[in-house]
Amino acid sequence: MNPILYLDYAGVAVFAATGALAASRKQLDIIGFLFFAGMTAVGGGTVRDLILGVPVFWVVDPAYLVVCAVTAALVYLTAHLFESRYKLLLWLDAVGLAAYCVFGAWKGLDVTGSPVVAIVMGVLTATFGGILRDQLAGEPSVLLRPEIYITAAMVGAGVYTGLDLAGLPLMLAALPAAAAAFAIRGGAMKFGWSFPPYKGRPGRRPEDIP
Repeated sequence: MNPILYLDYAGVAVFAATGALAASRKQLDIIGFLFFAGMTAVGGGTVRDLILGVPVFWVVDPAYLVVCAVTAALVYLTAHLFESRYKLLLWLDAVGLAAYCVFGAWKGLDVTGSPVVAIVMGVLTATFGGILRDQLAGEPSVLLRPEIYITAAMVGAGVYTGLDLAGLPLMLAALPAAAAAFAIRGGAMKFGWSFPPYKGRPGRRPEDIP
């Protein structure tokens, strides 16, 4: 098996766990756990493959769905053991982001050969599933949290793409890139790293327009 595929399986498993944790916070049944786990785990990769015009990965290899189901069942049986499930969700999301931004960049580069497309695919793969999970679960969106999020995925995808174009072997490019993405996202959560927010005048409300 191609070594980079381990990052794909890791991303699927970890994002499935975050989806199942979101289901646990809403006290859903096992079907809810399975749905949230699967949707979170394969959402970003599905959109990526559709955009790239390649067969959707979990249709080609249904083992990904098995990984989602097993992960959902494990979380269903153990979620009550964790006192702060939302904090755990965020840290697992950071791990999934680190793995998926690299795999998405690899696939984008492999399919198109374009560094720009590779970085965009890395960001999309790493973030879309988590954003979808939070919207459906009614959780505070990771996208709207003040700490750096998308930038971490962009850096990870960019580091991988740059190292790959420099001719480094696959895993020697992938591991530092994943580490960079996790370090930035983890540091943002731990220390509150963020960019200055927009301070312009607020937009006019529809009711204020004559």
